[in-house]
Parts: sequence; C-alpha cells; structure tokens
Amino acid sequence: MPRSIADQTVEELGGPTSVLVRQRNDHVQLDRLLHELDGSTGTEQERVLRRIDRLVFSHAFAEETVLWPVLRRVLPDGDALTGRVEEEHQEVNELVAELETLPHDDPRRAQRLARLVEVLREDVRDEEDVLFPRLQEALDGKALRRLGLQWEVARRVSPTRPHPTVSRRPPGNAVSGLPLSLLDRSRDLVDAGVQHAPGRLAPAGQTVSRGLAALAGWVERVPLARRGDDDRPTSR
Repeated sequence: MPRSIADQTVEELGGPTSVLVRQRNDHVQLDRLLHELDGSTGTEQERVLRRIDRLVFSHAFAEETVLWPVLRRVLPDGDALTGRVEEEHQEVNELVAELETLPHDDPRRAQRLARLVEVLREDVRDEEDVLFPRLQEALDGKALRRLGLQWEVARRVSPTRPHPTVSRRPPGNAVSGLPLSLLDRSRDLVDAGVQHAPGRLAPAGQTVSRGLAALAGWVERVPLARRGDDDRPTSR
C-alpha cells in the first residue's frame, strides 16, 4: 500500500520544489491556522478565517487547474479520486460563503465553523494518504518538480475567496480564475486598508469592497464560468 506523503522525507517526495512537498507545506500551515482558530472569537476569529481563506482557496484552485487534470490523465480511477476532493472543495466554498453572512451571535455559526474544520482536515487526509501517493507512483521526481513549478505559478494568481457557483473543473475554473483573482486580491488590499484606516476613510473603503464583491458575483454568473462540472462524478 502506498505510504502517505506525511510520512516521507523531502528527498523521497522529489526534493524541495516537488509539488508533493509544496502541497505538504501548505497543509502544515493550514494545521497551524486551524489551531489558532480553535477558541477564537470576534474580530480575532475573522482575522484567522481570512488567513485560512487566502491559503485554502488559492491552494485548491491550483490543484483543480493543474494537478487534478494530470491525475485524471495518468490514473485509471483518477476521475473518481478527484471527484471526491472536488466535492470537499465545493463544500468548503459553500461553508465559507455562508459564514461571511452570519453574525457572530448567530447560533448556526459554531456548527458551520466546526463542519468547516472537519472538511478541511478530511481533505488533507484524502490528498496526503490517497491521491498524492498514487500520483507519486505514476510520475518520476523530474515530473513532480516540473508540476510543482506549474502549481506554484497557478497558486500565485488564484482567487482568495469563496466562489461556490464556479466550476471545479476546466474550462470554467480556468476562464474565471484570472478575473476573480484580480478582484479578490484587490478586495483583500482594500479590506486590509479599511482595517487600519482612520474612521473617515472606512466607509469609502467598505463601498469599494462591496463593489468588487458585486463584480466577482457577476463573473461567477457568466455561463462559461460554470462549464466543466457536468463531467464531474458525484457521490453525495
């Protein structure tokens, strides 16, 4: 049985630039953030959630546009394997989008947060214990390092916020990825400025942020952004 990438050395995984090492590094960072989230409240909880969002959504987008098409190509059961993880990614998008609308005193918030943490941990285990060992068997170290570079490039230009109506597969995710990334990252900068701005500037920044969110919603509704999910197997 293939070994989990969690139990292997950097050298066994193809070296520091291998996609498997890059993925595991993100998973380690996510684990630290989930521990920070535990027990947090109010503005501190929101701060940690935003850090989780920026990590998780760019990470998942790079997987869906770069890694999963390779897995489907090189493994006979790759479609089913990636389909399960895509369902987890979709649930994370839906949970985070809902959390953004729930006030801190809403009784549903704790339940949604608990489920979010659960799905994120399930996703890590599915990837490290199942998908990536299979990918490791199919590709040599050189191919894993080349894939690592492609994944890193995609991650750096990926959306950083939930977009639950966008397809988890090409062409929808690939077509919508760049405009959503520009809008999300611009909104991240505006929101960071609002957080530290004098009171008189905050309303203008909030207006700009809402406008960027509205534009992102328009991109999500473009029919081409939804193309690709018809080919995705579902188990739910």
